[in-house]
Parts: sequence; structure tokens; C-alpha cells
Amino acid sequence: MGRLITLAASDGVRIAAYRADPQGAPRGGVVVVQEIFGVNSHVRSVADGYARDGYVAVAPAMFDRVQRDVSLGYAPADIAAGRALKERTSLELAMKDVEAAVQEAAGAGKVGIVGFCWGGLISWVAAARVAGLACSVPYYGGGMPDQAALQPGCPVTCHFGERDAHIPLDGVQRLAAAHPEITVHVYPADHGFNCDQRGSFDAAAAQLARERTLAFFRQHIG
Repeated sequence: MGRLITLAASDGVRIAAYRADPQGAPRGGVVVVQEIFGVNSHVRSVADGYARDGYVAVAPAMFDRVQRDVSLGYAPADIAAGRALKERTSLELAMKDVEAAVQEAAGAGKVGIVGFCWGGLISWVAAARVAGLACSVPYYGGGMPDQAALQPGCPVTCHFGERDAHIPLDGVQRLAAAHPEITVHVYPADHGFNCDQRGSFDAAAAQLARERTLAFFRQHIG
């Protein structure tokens, strides 16, 4: 369904992105932000899914500044490689790449952002720092409780797993208490519950979270 395109960030750096388009007139745009595993088959399938729901979906290759064509699996070696790439990628430069993706998707109308794991953190930070976003949906964003001082400039709804050892539940509760204006959903699931290629996949939690996300996009994008 999708194709590879090139985005130009404001500092002149060009990165790849996967773009998926709906069959009919778009309802708007959605930026899909990867986990630490690159724009792999799972991220592309997520983008394809939002395109089937009527949105122009753009998934920027957030590691292109440090290593191009990253597409990892979920074995321990892949996790180690993804973590190393994340450590070489700054939030400040990541925001420039998100901005470029938002501009690409904006041709379809209002634009929302959804991100997973590291991409969830990116989506939370972008809600505060990137202009032009109609809404943000972080999934189990690692480090979000540590960024609770940020003030989102658009509506936010979050998804977390109560059994997520990477994001302790007390941190999620602190985030929710600091931001009564956002919606925080917690599921009886583990980290990465949305990814059907991971052992932590939870079909029921993933389905409910997706239904809530689509309703949120319908409300704030179209």
C-alpha cells in the first residue's frame, strides 16, 4: 500500500519515510513514530492500517541521521542495536524530523501523531514542541514520566501497560496527576502490547487501544 519518500528537515538533512495513502479522499494525516527498531515491517503495517482508516500516514525514519535503512527485529541483539541507535539520536533533532513529517502529512488536512515505545516519548515531546499537531497519542512512551514538566499544546491520550517493567505504574500515575487535561489509559498488559511481532503482544489490549485512538483521531482530525 505504501511507498518510500524523502523528507527534508529544516536544517537541510534529508531522511526517508514510509508513506501510505487511503483509497479515497483523506480524512487528515497521521505521523507514525517508530520504536527503537526502525521503520520495520510492523511500523509499516501500522501506517498501512491508518491509511485503510482514511488517513495519509507518514512514518519517518528517525534513525536516518545516524544510520540509514534501519529495520530490526525483536531478538536480544536487535534490542541492543536499537538502544545504541537511540542513544545516538537527540530529541532536538528528532523534533526536526517530526516537523518534516507533519509538513508532509499536512497536505491531507489536520495532522495527529502516534508513537510507540521510544516513539511514544517522541510523540509526547512533539505535543509540546512541534507546531501544527491536532493531537498526540503516545503508546508506552519510555521516559514520559521524566518529561512530565512539558506542557502539551494539543490534546493527548496515552496508552500504558500496567505490567510494563520499563515504565513503572507509579510513574504513569504521577504523569496523570501532573496533567489532568490528558487522558491516560492503562491496560492489563506488558510493554510493547500493540506489536503483534513481539512476545508481549496482547490482542485485546491492542484492539481496545486502537479503537480509542481512532475515536480520538476522528474527534480531533476528522
